[in-house]
Amino acid sequence: MSTDQTMEALANLVPMGAHVLDLGCGDGAMLAYLQTHRQCTGYGVEIDDAKVKSCVAAGVRVLQLNLDEGLTMFDDNAFDVVLQIDTLQHLRNAEVMLRETARVGRIGVVAFPNFAHWPNRLQVLQGRMPVTKRLPYQWYNTPNIRVGTFTDFEVLATANGLHIADSFGLHAGRVRRWLPNALSSTAVFKFHK
Repeated sequence: MSTDQTMEALANLVPMGAHVLDLGCGDGAMLAYLQTHRQCTGYGVEIDDAKVKSCVAAGVRVLQLNLDEGLTMFDDNAFDVVLQIDTLQHLRNAEVMLRETARVGRIGVVAFPNFAHWPNRLQVLQGRMPVTKRLPYQWYNTPNIRVGTFTDFEVLATANGLHIADSFGLHAGRVRRWLPNALSSTAVFKFHK
């Protein structure tokens, strides 16, 4: 997920000048965008050596950590915003990490591939696991540990005492607020405790 429209839509959820923690930051593109366009500060967290080097090359401060081990090194409300952009579906402890996101950040922003997008539903009806731009892997080689839908996240957030401040879908870089569970390839949520 790296189009300028997508970056802008996600960045609009982050207050100007916010102190940000970007979990699973990849090459640091989102945090670099926030530094440039929203005057944000903060850190990325990444485990992959090559991606950590890319962050450093891009001027993004990065910590090399395994998110499955938690965020115990950070105090409560240490950040204004904690991002999980295309991270939640890769974690073994997704529910715990969601609660940790709400603990260390005043605001959490999560984005993940929406399994309920209509082309995915059609492929499942045809007897196949979906393969799309947002879910580009075969069932047997996907790095995604789990798949979820827009509606699934609403239920998970409520069960964990989180309040959704904003939510929408994204498809082809465009924000979708009408029928986001069916019409969006990406689910996006802004939440707090």
